[in-house]
Amino acid sequence: MTSQTQLITLDTRSTLGRVAVGMLVLAAFVLCWFGIRWHLGGMLAELTSPSDPRARESARLARTLSPRDPLALWLAAATEKSIFTPEGIDRSVAMTEDVVRLSPKDYRWWIELGRSYEQAERYEDAESAFRNAIVLAPSYTFPRWQLGNFLLRRGRGDEAFAELKRATENNLTYREQVFSLAWDYFDRDPARLERVISDSPDVRASLALFYAAREQAPDSLRIWNTLTPEQKAEHPQTARTIAQALTEKRFFRQGLEFSRQVGIDPEAQPETVTNGGFEKPVGGEEDNFYGWNVTRADNRLDVSSDSSVKHSGARSLKLNFRNFVKSELHNVWQIVTVEPQRSYRLTFWVRTDNLRSAGVPQVDVVNGNDNLIIASSGPVPTGSVDWQEMAVEFKVPQNCEGIIIRTSRVFCGEACPIAGTLWYDDFSITKR
Repeated sequence: MTSQTQLITLDTRSTLGRVAVGMLVLAAFVLCWFGIRWHLGGMLAELTSPSDPRARESARLARTLSPRDPLALWLAAATEKSIFTPEGIDRSVAMTEDVVRLSPKDYRWWIELGRSYEQAERYEDAESAFRNAIVLAPSYTFPRWQLGNFLLRRGRGDEAFAELKRATENNLTYREQVFSLAWDYFDRDPARLERVISDSPDVRASLALFYAAREQAPDSLRIWNTLTPEQKAEHPQTARTIAQALTEKRFFRQGLEFSRQVGIDPEAQPETVTNGGFEKPVGGEEDNFYGWNVTRADNRLDVSSDSSVKHSGARSLKLNFRNFVKSELHNVWQIVTVEPQRSYRLTFWVRTDNLRSAGVPQVDVVNGNDNLIIASSGPVPTGSVDWQEMAVEFKVPQNCEGIIIRTSRVFCGEACPIAGTLWYDDFSITKR
């Protein structure tokens, strides 16, 4: 069995052949022309904002090039809506209805129609349009966000937050907006806010961050602690951000708890100097929030761990001054949470070697909530002195829930040199 293929050939040397080829070329040209016009019209409409001063001219040209493109017609409708006259609003509604007729399965145009109906005070039609958008895109957040806001504007809070609650489930951007909306709507009442949002672990983790950003530290920690350890482990960056935010906003108790849970300061405890014997490395602010911090900003001061000289344990902290001249030191410091109006005693051990200056170091206890000095130790001994215990007794002010233990120096002028070596060891704080 053989198959035969028939080929149709045109004899371009004949009149009929030339006409046929010409018709094909013309048809291709026409199709290309209309295709190019359509794309040009759509592109012009897409790139033009309704607020652009030339939007009306662009919309007119886009409709001329692409008369059945929904986007071009929508741009024209949007420019009419911005006129804010009854006639302009009516024209906008009619055009938006035509947009929906051109593309009835696109949920975005139903949302635009709902907005137009609302502006025209056709509220029942607006609600119907928003609900049609949800039918077309039931798993999308944006239609529910639009319907929820519409119902809220109509004073139907319960129905509104039923829709907005769905918007918090899978979309972080709208989740934050729903939190803010409900927070303001319910006069910053956490209980009412929490009743209208989803109860999923992701949402609760986001809510803890929301509370922290608004300085609601106890609520932030309360919500966070409703998560299981496994759920907390799924949001390490959220917990770190909360720990940093609460510490910077000076909510030290809650900041400490977040920092412990996320593993930034796992050994830190309230009313306790962390790593008081310097047995572990000393870092910077990027490493911990409630441990020793060293600001290495001057090459005439070296701060390092020293295993050859120590009061107890295996290490101490060594500060080596090489004609350091700045009047402010504030180099080695740590935040410790305390109880307001409680009296404490801070003790530590120092050793010096050939330490020389009219403005020697001392240890300050500073109110972490307002940066005012609560008490200071005496100056450390000059010269070369073996290990010596020093103490600072102080009472915490009412407005203070965290102190900063820091090294400073006795003031002796703006350019007062200091040279020699100082060792610290065994910092401890006790209630009096």
